[in-house]
Order: sequence, then structure tokens, then C-alpha cells
Amino acid sequence: GIAEVLNKLAYKIDDTVMAELNYKVDGDKKDPAAVAKKFLQDNGRSLLIIAEDVDGEALATLVVNRLRGALKIAAVKAPGFGDRRKEMLEDIAILTGGTVITEDKGIKLESATMDMLGSAEKVVIDKENTTIVNGGGEKENIDNRVAQIRKQMDITTSDYDKEKLQERLAKLSGGVAVLYVGAASEVEMKSKKDLVEDALNATRAAIEEGFIPGGGVAYIRAIDDLKNIKTTNQDEATGIAIIARAIEEPLRMIVENAGQEGSVVVQKVREGKADFGYNAWTDAYENLFAAGVIDPTKVARVALENAGSVAGMFLTTECVLADIPEETPAMPAGAPGMGGMM
Repeated sequence: GIAEVLNKLAYKIDDTVMAELNYKVDGDKKDPAAVAKKFLQDNGRSLLIIAEDVDGEALATLVVNRLRGALKIAAVKAPGFGDRRKEMLEDIAILTGGTVITEDKGIKLESATMDMLGSAEKVVIDKENTTIVNGGGEKENIDNRVAQIRKQMDITTSDYDKEKLQERLAKLSGGVAVLYVGAASEVEMKSKKDLVEDALNATRAAIEEGFIPGGGVAYIRAIDDLKNIKTTNQDEATGIAIIARAIEEPLRMIVENAGQEGSVVVQKVREGKADFGYNAWTDAYENLFAAGVIDPTKVARVALENAGSVAGMFLTTECVLADIPEETPAMPAGAPGMGGMM
């Protein structure tokens, strides 16, 4: 069937012209083969149609023409939804030096001309992704679009909108890196994928607010600053003492997970200065910055803020409901490797 053919198609089209359409392509009104003949004729180039949607009949026409080699044509669904789709189509048009063909601008497909099409050195298409390489857009226009998106990022207060704007910015200015994670089993692959996602999120956080020495050292160094805070009563002094003890806990937990004594290591690190700390990976005291043991500042800050918020809520709450931990029964005793014997 058509779906099976499309699932197997992952091809590259070179020297491409592109029509960005902000409406649906259907077999009755906007035959994709007719569009290709209108724009390609005898110039030997390929045509990529980026449309709001392509219905079944039009899709069948595309596949048949592609397999027969009659026309160098492909169609993909425009990214995004609603107004965001319109903006992303404009991004693609600017990147490729084309014009979005949309009735909102009073442009119909029948009246579109060759100079409205964008161009690219090549386009790689698979089942889920379309990669445009070396679009033919003017650098000045792309830079202006990038500046416009940056202004929108500064204005918006929505984290979701900011993330989507960041994605558009990356595609226009710096491109998008794709990391392929492979493994011998699905479980191992998911584990590796989680590690990659953690690294990606940590990198984003570090770009936003910088980074600090890891291993809980930054919290340890903050203890001395807590001692310099002037208090007006004993309750405040007690609160500061509690915080000073609490921020030792990340380092203690790291050390205990490494099989060492937490109190001893904490005291040793407190005697050091600046980036001196304990590297659990190498079981050594060293300059953590130089060893590459770092944490994003944002992660450390948000963790501390959230911990303080939860602690404050507990202090002002009369009771807390919690689940009783379930004890896992021990495995029954028996000789190993003897299962299944009568």
C-alpha cells in the first residue's frame, strides 16, 4: 500500500526548489503532479512541496510519479500547528529565499510564479524528518528573522513559548544536531537515551546561568557565607545553622554512595578552598573544575530553592500524609541453579 511505500522511502533530492503552501493539497483542486509540471518543466530540478496537509489521492499521485521517475517531486507536511505553523513556514521561506503561498496574502497556487519558490542545495527526507541543507535565502533576511525571534524570546513569559522560539532560532541560526543512540537491547538503549537527555538538559542549564564545581563543593563553600549573616534573634540563628548543616547533605550522599564515610570527607573538603573537592569516580581529592566535575548553576540554585520551599511548607503544616514503605520479602532459601527439579 501507499503507507508501506512511504515507510521505506528515505531519499535525497538535490538542486531543489520548494513551494511553501499554507493550505491543504488535495487531488481535486491542487494536484501535486500539475504543480510539479507548472514549476519544473524542462529545468531538471526537483520540487519539494511543504503543505498544511496532503490528502490520500494527492499522496498516491506523488508516490506513483516518484516510483515511475516521471517527476522529481516530494511533499511533506508543514511543521507545527495553527499560528506557530504559519511562523515556521515563514522561517522556511526566509531560509530558502522563497515566499509562503497562502490565500491570507492573496496568493493562490494558480497565480504563483517561479520566483516565489525557495531553493536549497539538497533536501533529505525520511518518514519523520525533513532536513534542508544550504538554503538559498539571503543572509541579511535570515539575520533579521533571527533578531526578531530573539526579541520575542525576551518578551514572552511562557516557558513553553520560549522553548519553541528557541527551537526555531536554532534551526535558523545554528542548525539542529541529531544524536542517534544505539544499544544491544531496548532496556540499554532507554538507559543511554536517559543519560543523553540528562546531559542535554544540563548543557542547556549551563548555557543559561553558567556552571560551578560539582560534587556538592559549591554548597560547602557557601557555609562560610552563611556564618557572616547577621541575625536579630535566636530563631534566625537556629535556622541558619540548620541550613548550613543541610547543604552538606549532597556531598555526604555522594560519599556514602561511593562506600566512604561522609563526615570525614565533608571535613576534609571544608578544610580546602575554592574548587578543591572529592571526586567519587576516582576516589581522590582534587581540583574538580580541572577534573571536569561540574554542575549547572541553575540546577544547584533551583534544587536549593525547591528544598527550602518544601521545608517551609512542612514547618507550617499540622500533619503530613505519607505512604508506609512496603517491605520486599526475601527470596526463599535454596540451592542455586536447581530450579525445575522434582
